[in-house]
Amino acid sequence: MSENAASPDPVRVCASDDLVDGGAGVRRDATCGDGNVVVFFVRYDGTAYGYLNRCAHVPMELDWVEGQFFESSGLYLICSTHGAIYAPDTGKCVGGPCRGGRLRPVRVEERETPEGRAVFWLPDDELRPLGSGR
Repeated sequence: MSENAASPDPVRVCASDDLVDGGAGVRRDATCGDGNVVVFFVRYDGTAYGYLNRCAHVPMELDWVEGQFFESSGLYLICSTHGAIYAPDTGKCVGGPCRGGRLRPVRVEERETPEGRAVFWLPDDELRPLGSGR
């Protein structure tokens, strides 16, 4: 088994309190295949979620201003380019040009740490933190 085959360690994203329901998200640089990408983390209905920052309609980043993923009601994630709308808890397209597609999920876990509760990204073999030694 090669050194690259092991999944990287969990990555601390932010303090749990930094993610507010329907509020600003947190972005992290990542790699997917041979390219650099961005993943993002938001909170919806009390739970933290993470996704690859790539619209299912056209592979462009969703946020209209860095870290702003929700539309004005805070109930849906929206692609700033073409208006595709996604359910924040599933990543499933619920309106617009994405036609039943979905966002690529990122595994997220909240844990107690010595500094308090925090959100962690659990990378997988395909989507890794930038600079994780792939």
